Amino acid sequence: MDFQLLHTDPRSNARAGIITTDHGQVETPVFMPVGTVGSVKAVHISELKEDIGAGMILGNTYHLYLRPGLDILQQGGGLHKFNSWDRPILTDSGGFQVFSLTENRKLTEEGALFQSHIDGSKHFFTPEKVMDIQRIIGADIMMAFDECTPGDADYTYAKESLDLTERWLDRCVARVRETECPYGYRQALFPIVQGCVYPDLRRRAAENVAAKGADGNAIGGLAVGEPTGKMYEMVELVNEILPKDKPRYLMGVGKPENILEAIERGVDMFDCIMPTRNGRNGQIFTKQGIMNMRNERWKDDFSPIEKEGESFVDRLYSKAYLRHLINVNEILGLQIASIHNLAFYVWLAKEARRHIIAGDFSAWKPMMIENVTRRL
Repeated sequence: MDFQLLHTDPRSNARAGIITTDHGQVETPVFMPVGTVGSVKAVHISELKEDIGAGMILGNTYHLYLRPGLDILQQGGGLHKFNSWDRPILTDSGGFQVFSLTENRKLTEEGALFQSHIDGSKHFFTPEKVMDIQRIIGADIMMAFDECTPGDADYTYAKESLDLTERWLDRCVARVRETECPYGYRQALFPIVQGCVYPDLRRRAAENVAAKGADGNAIGGLAVGEPTGKMYEMVELVNEILPKDKPRYLMGVGKPENILEAIERGVDMFDCIMPTRNGRNGQIFTKQGIMNMRNERWKDDFSPIEKEGESFVDRLYSKAYLRHLINVNEILGLQIASIHNLAFYVWLAKEARRHIIAGDFSAWKPMMIENVTRRL
């Protein structure tokens, strides 16, 4: 994987660049739709490409390992061929999912023993096994296996967790060096900076990650219960240390305003389940603000979901029709909401890029944050 930094905003750390993988190029900043089990919920591949304009999507190691399983993925030629997505894919290591199973997992120096949320069967993830799984999935960008600490973890726990994550990272790096992609293309490994909300731990983690010389780096363990101000503080601290010539990925974040604030602090890559999850519950993100489509006020509003929207659903359907579909639990309503929200998130990252290149990002961002946080 290669990264070219093209522009930096003159009044902030916002950046515009290009990531090049063997499955194509991705312009940054970029928002990546989450396809946990090999698909972005309720969205066709053609819609992801043509209507949403996604350049890269995510898969999840934990979920794909359980279903459909590694044998099926390998027989199918990897996730790209299995789901017919021919653009770049990034895989989360599954660490967040494993460690969210608080009552059904046990950590050891060797790895993580956990029970499947599907049938209760027991499984054991080691750093080496997680790298092997991601090799078989065939992601262009693979994540190191780490422990994601909660945002309210005390210092002692956070430090012990970081110690373990750093030892696991060494094993991930070693495993990737001694293995190859089974499908004949390049796969990059991103280490993950942890350390909870403690500046000295985050600084230490960032320095350790930077020293690995990886193709890119990730920032994890944020938007997991800590105050928003602390999240921004940790992002800013970490990005002062991580290499400027490598892409930076903020994992699982978040709201539109979080993305804009993180872009200003030098983040290049984002993912979040919020566009699709919230869309399925009737929340719509627009350039003018946030709409709850279950509200009575949209009942007889026959205007488009969003004027000059970025997806075909904005041109086809009215607010009144979408409200009706959502209130009667019609599957089409979930699909329309998901496509619209994903198109908005992808547009937001691309629009930020456009303003970075134009040199007026710092003037545009406050106005955009005011818009996207407004309740309509």
